[in-house]
Amino acid sequence: MRDEKHNKFLVHWDGTNDPENPKNWGRWKRWYITMFGGLLTLNASFASSAPSGILGQLIEEWHISTEVATLLIAIFVVGYCVGPIFWAPLSEAVGRRPIFLISFLLYTIFQVACAVAPNPGALIAFRFLGGVCAACPLTNAGAILADMWDPDTRGKSIAFFALAPFAGPALGPIVSGYMTVAGVHWRWLFWVLTFFAGACFIGIYFTMPETFAPMILTRKARALRKKTGDTRYFSALETMPKDPRRLAYLIFGRPFKMLIREPMLLAITIYMSFIYGCIYLLFEAFPIVFTIGHRMNEGVSGLMFLPLFLGGCAGTASYLLVFNPRYEKYIARFAPKVVPPEFRLEMAFVGAPVFAVGFFWFGWTSYPSISFWSPMMATSFLGFGVVLIFLSLFNYIVDAYLMVAASALAAATIIRSLFGAGFPLFATQMYDRLNPRWASTLLGCLALLMIPIPFALRVWGPTLRKKSKYAPTD
Repeated sequence: MRDEKHNKFLVHWDGTNDPENPKNWGRWKRWYITMFGGLLTLNASFASSAPSGILGQLIEEWHISTEVATLLIAIFVVGYCVGPIFWAPLSEAVGRRPIFLISFLLYTIFQVACAVAPNPGALIAFRFLGGVCAACPLTNAGAILADMWDPDTRGKSIAFFALAPFAGPALGPIVSGYMTVAGVHWRWLFWVLTFFAGACFIGIYFTMPETFAPMILTRKARALRKKTGDTRYFSALETMPKDPRRLAYLIFGRPFKMLIREPMLLAITIYMSFIYGCIYLLFEAFPIVFTIGHRMNEGVSGLMFLPLFLGGCAGTASYLLVFNPRYEKYIARFAPKVVPPEFRLEMAFVGAPVFAVGFFWFGWTSYPSISFWSPMMATSFLGFGVVLIFLSLFNYIVDAYLMVAASALAAATIIRSLFGAGFPLFATQMYDRLNPRWASTLLGCLALLMIPIPFALRVWGPTLRKKSKYAPTD
């Protein structure tokens, strides 16, 4: 610990209204960065599912099996497991902006590599590397919201951000499906992804400032040292251990340490991972139900994902119109203290049973003799439930862990990405052997078993946070 004489040279904000503090930036500026962060997440999630509509072309051109073709989706999501290990902790060491620039530059390059890949092995490898880079906004975009918004205003911003990881996977099959129907070669899909990624990189370079408070204070300390010639000014970030091994342990080991030591983070991660896996499982289930069962082409089959997206939009709207006004009442009730994170869980109380019902509905109306409108509309329940659950649990993680939110989100992202990569690999076999009715029933039963998780957190969450090393209680 530094003594009191040294501590007076520790750089802080200049009062509560310091304009350099991201929480004091203009509202329009913060909303722009929030929406842009959502766009970056949409970019990454769109790329994950986009190849689903061109798999038939790849199978025909390269004479590969369906399982190998499916790897193009799964391997990208495997990259989501690796990326957060680096991007999230590094953003807490060097700042958010440099990590976004590096990751999206590499991401754009790997999209070009996919577009010119000479064989399946190269395409799969470049998809994996692209997924590693695309993982950056999945964790760090959420951390940016924690940098800029107070708990009382963060909920609205997260509502838009939470929709992006599900809007992308839902829109990807529609775009690629109609490209296939129009006779466009599969390589053009990756050129479209290249242009999208490149445009986002340009946006990051010119419009995204640094938002991580410790890094901004570090720059402020450097400016003071240069201006005054007094080398005693320092920031809290500069007091971190400089030993490379110790630093690597603190930075790269933190997400895994938190996951092991935090029961509430572990429970949330298991639930979010199951739901995330189910979303990617649908990319294999939909062709069986709609393309084979109802004899639809790739474009029309891709449109079946649209209610999933619209259900997510309805979930976001219900949050903004119903749940957020309730939360604002809690703010007044608990003032001047912050609202406990457990009050974020109300949305999951609704979303959890709706999500389970959606699978039962989808499964038992998936007969070819029943109109496709019924299983198609069942996915709106899935989208509605998913967004409410993720909004609830995402807000809970950010509110509970605050300054280490990026590491907490990284831990959750790594595990849920494993589920997202693994579920599509057995989905086709499961739906073929059990048939769509019983396969969906199995998933619905598992969803029922997980409904108690948010209710348990509401009861025991405060006790767990008091015992936590990472979750501040004040």
